[in-house]
Amino acid sequence: MAILNWTGKDKVIGHHRDVKYKTLERVYSFDENGQHTEDNDSENMIIHGDNLEALKSLLPKYQGRIKCIYIDPPYNTGNENWVYNDNVNDPRIKKWLGQTVGKEGEDLSRHDKWLCMMYPRLKLLEKLLSPDGAIFISIDDNEVHNLRMMCDEIFGSNNFVVNICWQRTFATKNDAKFFSSEHEYILVYCKNINNLTIKDLPKSDKQNERYKNPDNDPRGVWISTDLLRMEHRANSVYGIPTPSGKIYVPEPGTSWRHPEKEMLDLIADNRVWFGKDGNSKPRRKRFIYEVKDGICPQTIWKHEDVGHTQEAKQFLKKILDSSTDFFATPKPVRLINQILRVLCNDNDIILDAFAGSGTTAHSVLEMNKRDGGNRKFILIEMMYYAENITAERVKRVISGYDATFTEEETIYEKQLTIKNIRSADEFIKEAEEVIEENKDKYTKVGKVTLKDDCIRVIAKNEYRGHVDGIGGNFSYYELGQELFNEDGLINSGITEDQLREYVYFSETQGAVLAENEQKDNKYYLGSDGNCAYYLYFEKDRITTLNHEFLATIKKKAESYIVYADKCVIDSESLIKNGITFKKIPRDVIRF
Repeated sequence: MAILNWTGKDKVIGHHRDVKYKTLERVYSFDENGQHTEDNDSENMIIHGDNLEALKSLLPKYQGRIKCIYIDPPYNTGNENWVYNDNVNDPRIKKWLGQTVGKEGEDLSRHDKWLCMMYPRLKLLEKLLSPDGAIFISIDDNEVHNLRMMCDEIFGSNNFVVNICWQRTFATKNDAKFFSSEHEYILVYCKNINNLTIKDLPKSDKQNERYKNPDNDPRGVWISTDLLRMEHRANSVYGIPTPSGKIYVPEPGTSWRHPEKEMLDLIADNRVWFGKDGNSKPRRKRFIYEVKDGICPQTIWKHEDVGHTQEAKQFLKKILDSSTDFFATPKPVRLINQILRVLCNDNDIILDAFAGSGTTAHSVLEMNKRDGGNRKFILIEMMYYAENITAERVKRVISGYDATFTEEETIYEKQLTIKNIRSADEFIKEAEEVIEENKDKYTKVGKVTLKDDCIRVIAKNEYRGHVDGIGGNFSYYELGQELFNEDGLINSGITEDQLREYVYFSETQGAVLAENEQKDNKYYLGSDGNCAYYLYFEKDRITTLNHEFLATIKKKAESYIVYADKCVIDSESLIKNGITFKKIPRDVIRF
C-alpha cells in the first residue's frame, strides 16, 4: 500500500493520544417543554468546542458505539474562512501548529496544514466507530486524493467502501474557467468490511410506474428486459417465432440469454413479450413480485434524488427566518437522509464532528418522526455559531417555527413553433403587457424569459406561515475542565462519575462503563476478562486500601485492580490475592 507523507506527519501521527481529556459540561436541555436547566436525560448531544478535544472526551462512553459518522470538513480551497485557516499568519493555526508540529509548522503548505489538522481527528473518529459502522466524508477535488490515502492508512485500504459522486448543483456556470464543476464526493470507509451491511434504497414512485400489465397477466404488473446477450454462445443461437409468424435470430456476435429449451418453456409460461401486435422482438417479462423491494445504491447521487446546495441554503434561511447567507454550501437534509437509509437501523447513534448548520440532527429527527425510530445524534461545532445557528435550528425543527413561503405562478406562456415563430415579437409585447397589468397583484413579477422555445413570465407571492415541530430533544454541552491540572492532580471540579468513567475506560483500553451490577459496593467499576476493577475514591477524604475494604469485595475474579489514595496491605498479601494497588491520581492511566 502506498503511504502518504507530508511535512509535519511525524508530529501528528500520535497526537490523538496527547490530546488532554476534558469533561463535557451540560449547559441546558431542550425538548417539548422548551429550554431548561433540568437534565432531560436526552441521548442527543450538541457540543460546542474544538472537535479534537470533544472527540477525545466522547471516547470513554462512545468508543466502538457510533454506527454512522458523517463529516463535512473544510475543503481547503485556499480562500475559505475556517478555524484552521490556510493563512499561516492566522493566530489559531500558528498556535496549534506551534504546539503540535513545532518550528517545522512555520513552513507548511496549505495541504500540509490540512493533513496535520485532519489526521488526529480521523484517528479518534475511527476509534468511535462501531464494528459494523461506517464514516461518510464530504470532500471535493482539492483534497480527495490526499484524503483517500490518509483514510487507507487509518481505516485500512481493505475497508474502503465507495467514493460517491454527488451532483451538488443543477445549474451550469458558463463563466467557469475551464469546466463547470457540478459535483462533490462522499468518501466512505468502514470499521470492518466483513461486518458492513449496506441496505437497498426504496424504489421511487417513478421506478414503480415502469411496471405495467398490458396483456392483463393474472400474475400482476411487469417490466420487459432484453433477452439478447452481447456475446456469441453456440447453444443459444436459434430462431424464435413470434405469434405473427416472424422469426427473430440473434445478430452475429450475439446470442439469446437462454438455451432453446429454456426459452420455449418461458414462452409457454407467457413470460416472453412480443409486443401488443405480437410482431416485436421478444423480451423477458419480469414481474414486480420477482424483483426485490429495493434497489442497490448507486455511486452517482443526483440532485433530484438527494437535493442540492441551493435547496439547502433556501431551506436553512426559511428555518432561521433570515436572509443571511452564512453557509455557502450547506448540505441538504435529503442527502443525509440517503446516508442514514443505506446504513442505519432505528436505534443507531450518528455523529457529525463538523456540524455546521445542524443538517445531520435535522435529518435524524425527521427520520425518527417518519418511521418511529429512536436514532440518536451527536453534533460537534467549534465555531461561535454553535448556539445561535446549529442549536437554534434544531430547536426550531423540534418545536416548530414561523417562516416565509413563496408560491410561483406562470402568468404568461407561449410555446414557439415553426408556424408562429414570426410572431415572437408580438408574444414578447403581450408578455410585457401582462407584467404591467400584474405588477401590483404579486410580491414579485419576473421578467420575460425564453427557455426551451417557450416565452414565459413567472410571478411570485410571499406569505407567512407556520411549520409544525417534529418533536425530539437534545442537551447542549460545553467542553469543561481537564481531568488533570498542571501538577498532575485530579481537578477539584471533577465528579466521581466522571473519574469512574475515565478510569474504567483507560484501564480496559476502551470498554464503556456500564451500570454498577454490585449495588452494595459503589466503588466497583466492572470486570473485563478475568480482572475486576475498583475505584475507592471520595472527594472529601483520603481513602485507604486495607483489609476492611477487601472484605467488601464480593466479585469473584482471577485478579483485581484497586485504586485508592493509600495502601496498608503488605506486598506479599497483595500478590497472594491477585491484587494490584494503584495510587490516586498518580497511577491513573493517560489514554
